[in-house]
Amino acid sequence: MVMASACLQLCGFLLGFVGWICVIISTSTSDWVIRCRYGMNTCKKMDELETKGLWEQCVISTALYHCYSLNQILQLPVYIQTCRALMISACILGLPAAALLLSSMPCFHFGDDSVKDKNKRSAIGGILVLLVAIFCLVSTVWFPVGAHQEHGLMSFGFSLYSGWVGGALCLLGGCILTCCSIDSASSYRQNNRYSYYSKQTPPMDQTPPTGNHAKTAHV
Repeated sequence: MVMASACLQLCGFLLGFVGWICVIISTSTSDWVIRCRYGMNTCKKMDELETKGLWEQCVISTALYHCYSLNQILQLPVYIQTCRALMISACILGLPAAALLLSSMPCFHFGDDSVKDKNKRSAIGGILVLLVAIFCLVSTVWFPVGAHQEHGLMSFGFSLYSGWVGGALCLLGGCILTCCSIDSASSYRQNNRYSYYSKQTPPMDQTPPTGNHAKTAHV
């Protein structure tokens, strides 16, 4: 049982960590959506192929790749500002989540660290991973919808796919970590309760002292 719980915890940590890396890649790149009214080659020749992300917008042609930053914060649409805040929060939350999950692994020991403390850290880390997944999925769904309402027809880019994969992995890993930690904590409390009752139960078979038995037989 302990080995199965440790394997699930390790699996959840790996899924959450890989998902967090995908979220960072999605946040730092700008190929979220690709705008093109015609075919890809036609748009490149006509200099109408554009990619747009959280931080910059680029124009791609056969001999040109020009980008300009979206630094007019007050003039940006609401969906870009909100998606920026959510993705940055997701990237930041992944760091304490990874630290808590690493410290809750069975191979790490800190002084008189108990199983209950490890389960608490693992549960908190799993909740943070779930928050990373929620922030990422909300951003990667809201951004193409807002961009479509602003610019019209477009296709999805590499950064958006990376965000979807990262959000799905973090969601799966966070669910595994949270459920595994709750089950481990409940089984730990149950074992402690049984051991407490066993210590408090008096022995049933008590033989009388040899001296008293001898006196009774003599009388």
